[in-house]
Amino acid sequence: MPRRRDEMVPDAEFRSYYGQPVIKQPIWHEPHMPTYLYLGGLSGAAGAMAAAARLTGRDRLELAARMTAFAGASAGAAFLVAELGRPMRFLNMLRVFKLTSPMSVGSWTLAAHSGLTGVAAGSAMTGLLPLAGDAASVASGLSGVAMATYTAVLLADTAVPAWHEGMRELPFLFSGSALASAGAALMLTTPRAQAGPARAAAVTGAMAEVVAGSLMERRLGLVGEPYRQGRAGRLMRASRVLTLGGGLLATVAGRSRALTALSGLAITAGALCTRFGVLEAGRASAKDPRYTVVPQRARLDAGAPASVPGR
Repeated sequence: MPRRRDEMVPDAEFRSYYGQPVIKQPIWHEPHMPTYLYLGGLSGAAGAMAAAARLTGRDRLELAARMTAFAGASAGAAFLVAELGRPMRFLNMLRVFKLTSPMSVGSWTLAAHSGLTGVAAGSAMTGLLPLAGDAASVASGLSGVAMATYTAVLLADTAVPAWHEGMRELPFLFSGSALASAGAALMLTTPRAQAGPARAAAVTGAMAEVVAGSLMERRLGLVGEPYRQGRAGRLMRASRVLTLGGGLLATVAGRSRALTALSGLAITAGALCTRFGVLEAGRASAKDPRYTVVPQRARLDAGAPASVPGR
């Protein structure tokens, strides 16, 4: 009796040409790019909190949030320029505006947000043009929401498996981390009696960051391995411990200056570990061709398109 074809032909093993990567590894550098990702999220969330504080009449919290948003945007822009090599490269990205390009939208969002936070902070410090400063602060709240999430969209729009396959959770991971970062910074710079909203933001953001990261790693399966192994795995585990610990401390810190400082520093360290860990996981997934070929083959077997962005 003839054997069926699927019994005669073994499943083909995964291979790539000479075991070489299928896609190029990200060329972003440390500490420039991950620090920019952290500072951009911090500035965006702080801008949104400044607008909320303005609308609810929390003057001291608003001042701290305005200054934090401006400091984060300014330092973040400096790290981005350092990553690009020279300022002219950033200016060249502003020559066109293309809605279908996350890089183009992100460049204009950063430019607009930086300008708005500068006007808001300058007005708060000098007392000049208060109406313009208030308007800029409210507008920076809107641009801040985009600042807190656009970098996640930028990463997910690449062909890097650990980033592209995580497109569902990365925006929540980055926005939660940004909110936690801003809350931590404002806890440290606002009088404790008026820092209640900052503590609440730190706790909420920390929980969102931990949950989104855990769900992403679990859903990705094979492609989630880089987030659990090697240097990226160590960074992501450290991030969860620091972020969760800092968030729990924020709930009990109350008027304790020492606990507040420890909570804020732990959350900040956790947010930085998240950005460095995500960047390292992307590199690892791009280096190993398994993470590119195996998911594509699975999509083909399921009848779904196998293509990914070719950025």
